[in-house]
Amino acid sequence: MRKIPNEALGRPTAEAFAAMTKMPVTVVLDNVRSMQNVGAFFRTGDAFAVERIVLCGITATPPAREIHKTALGAELTVPWSYSASTLDAVDRLKAEGYRVLAVEQVEGAVMLDDWRAERGCRYALLFGNEVEGVAQEAVDRCDGAIEIPQIGTKHSINVSVSGGVVLWEFFKALRP
Repeated sequence: MRKIPNEALGRPTAEAFAAMTKMPVTVVLDNVRSMQNVGAFFRTGDAFAVERIVLCGITATPPAREIHKTALGAELTVPWSYSASTLDAVDRLKAEGYRVLAVEQVEGAVMLDDWRAERGCRYALLFGNEVEGVAQEAVDRCDGAIEIPQIGTKHSINVSVSGGVVLWEFFKALRP
């Protein structure tokens, strides 16, 4: 086996990427405090062609050196917006016809391996703060919740890692 050089991977230009059909998924970050986690979401969002990322509350916004360090420029290719209030962002997305799902350990959450995304549906996936998770008030406004099955001693996964896990499952089901 020989590694394939980046220039041989056939990746689209930023302009071609902007024009591509995107996966019908918007990522919402609720008070994510680490700029590296924010950058990782941009990079993962670019890899799986999410529609956009909504940064809420204390979540840092580009341009920021620490975001760029992890995003490797994906903060320039994935559309994003900022909302001071996660609740306002959730309400706007619901009004736009999105099915808003918290990625959180809550009563009634569907385990990710049991979840089935529906074609023709637009999703907004709400990821929370590294310590507190998704705020309860935001969970209360969601249409449902998804939980990542785990069997280890810790009860959580890093938020950007959980983003990769969940977005991969949605990509497998809804790949443009």
